[in-house]
Amino acid sequence: MLALRQVAQAQGGIAKLARKAKLTREATYKMLSTSGNPELRSLTAVLAATGLRIAVRPIEKRAA
Repeated sequence: MLALRQVAQAQGGIAKLARKAKLTREATYKMLSTSGNPELRSLTAVLAATGLRIAVRPIEKRAA
């Protein structure tokens, strides 16, 4: 979350990111804090607003 906060600050600030993600400024600051624990939809909105995404892939099994 702290890395995402740095991305937000580099892209114009958290308030700008909150507007772009259609979230409140307060909720966005809280979400990107050290104790932040965002809901998946909030995280997805913030990631989309920054131009990022998370991918889920299966763990590759190693040959024995």
